Amino acid sequence: MAENTKIEWTDHTFNPWIGCTKVGPGCDHCYAENLMDKRMGVAVWGPGNERVRTKDANWKMPLRWNAQADAFMAQHGRRQRVFCASLADVFDNAVDPQWRADLFELIAATPNLDWLLLTKRIGNVGNMLPVPFDFDKHYPNVWIGATIVNQVEADRDIPKLLDVPARVRFLSMEPLLGPVDLTHIEVFGGDAEIYPLKGTTDCVDDEGAPTDDVPALDWVIVGGESGPGARPMHPDWARSLRDQCEAAGVPFLFKQWGEWGEPDSIERTGIAHCGWFEQDRRDGGVPRHECPGPLQNGVELASLRPEVFRVGKKAAGRLLDGRTLDGFPAP
Repeated sequence: MAENTKIEWTDHTFNPWIGCTKVGPGCDHCYAENLMDKRMGVAVWGPGNERVRTKDANWKMPLRWNAQADAFMAQHGRRQRVFCASLADVFDNAVDPQWRADLFELIAATPNLDWLLLTKRIGNVGNMLPVPFDFDKHYPNVWIGATIVNQVEADRDIPKLLDVPARVRFLSMEPLLGPVDLTHIEVFGGDAEIYPLKGTTDCVDDEGAPTDDVPALDWVIVGGESGPGARPMHPDWARSLRDQCEAAGVPFLFKQWGEWGEPDSIERTGIAHCGWFEQDRRDGGVPRHECPGPLQNGVELASLRPEVFRVGKKAAGRLLDGRTLDGFPAP
């Protein structure tokens, strides 16, 4: 299950094991479950189901990529990026701890690769790293990311991410299910706040003594949902995050619209799918139904209906206001 990939923000995917359990709204339409469980029968998702470790031949692939580092650098002018566990979660509670130890041994043996460990369980990271563990000395090639799909997850999980001393800390905001403000987040029950895009300096404790500064995020990835039952992303949600990142100088990558795209997707393709119900496809793109109520986070369906159209992932593409946004952290 290791391969070159079409994912826009990585060069390779590597899955040390397969399988997971859904833990939040972003998991509702999990592509990995649909692919591995329902279509290929490799692993079964859900509580109590065992994870499946991949074969030894698969575990040797990163060693091969590591050996190709000079050639890759000569061709692309940068290091290779490896998205680890696209069909699982490195920090899954149900995974055999020895498997995770084996993974970190592999990461240590491939210093020419940048390993992107993206998790929906960012609170587990501190307790699941090898002991002793030093990012700067032993794992400078490990990037830690958290999946954030709405403001509730941002408020809860970004402080946990910024507490991890990785060389690169990033967000994957896909599927983006609501507007998110990254400019400030309240902590300690609202007694203080941090500034994830700019960093937080001059921190003090309750007694006024200086404490450690809180770093800034290094990278933000945004994308809409694809696949069966995909939920639409309002264009303004993506625009707001782009503008927040640009104002703070944080690299921003717009991965995709997903199944739902802006009206220019219709113009490019001639597809006239529109509305919120599958039967609307047969009506020439004119919705027949009133919106049934709120979508999520208090956002009304009516506020989205004129803005996006269901055209399919390929037709929707990844242009945001006519631009391809491929920001990456500085090497």
